[in-house]
Amino acid sequence: MEIFELEDKIKNYSNMIYRLAFSMLKNKDDSEDVYQEVIIKFCKHCEEFTDEEHEKAWLIRVTVNQCKSLLRLTWYKNRVEIDEDIPQLDKENDDIYYAVSELPVKYRTVIHLFYYEQYKISEIANILKEKESTIKSQLMRGRNLLKNKIVGGVTIE
Repeated sequence: MEIFELEDKIKNYSNMIYRLAFSMLKNKDDSEDVYQEVIIKFCKHCEEFTDEEHEKAWLIRVTVNQCKSLLRLTWYKNRVEIDEDIPQLDKENDDIYYAVSELPVKYRTVIHLFYYEQYKISEIANILKEKESTIKSQLMRGRNLLKNKIVGGVTIE
């Protein structure tokens, strides 16, 4: 693969990788670290892909795995979070994105892939190596948690 072709592919996928990492980690610096690790792995394995969908699914899987590895570390669990501005959000989606970012990782990941990356449930199941029923349950539970966070104690008369 030529360097220019590889560079174009990285440009095409960079926003998706970073957004997914940020969605899972809620931290700009850690998301950038995961992004760099994923790109390095992609450069090493770029000749192995059969088509564009295979590439994209592989990148999502590797990004999710890198984030999970980071989240499992003891020092990561015991650190203090600092509120950060989420890059490139408009005011309209701000509340929803913050509500999604407060969900547990398994729900946050599925919701991100379904709504932000526009994957079907079957595709998410393949990417995350889970059963479709598991993905459906996580999506439903995540939606319910979001509904409770967004609507909260608001009563409609």
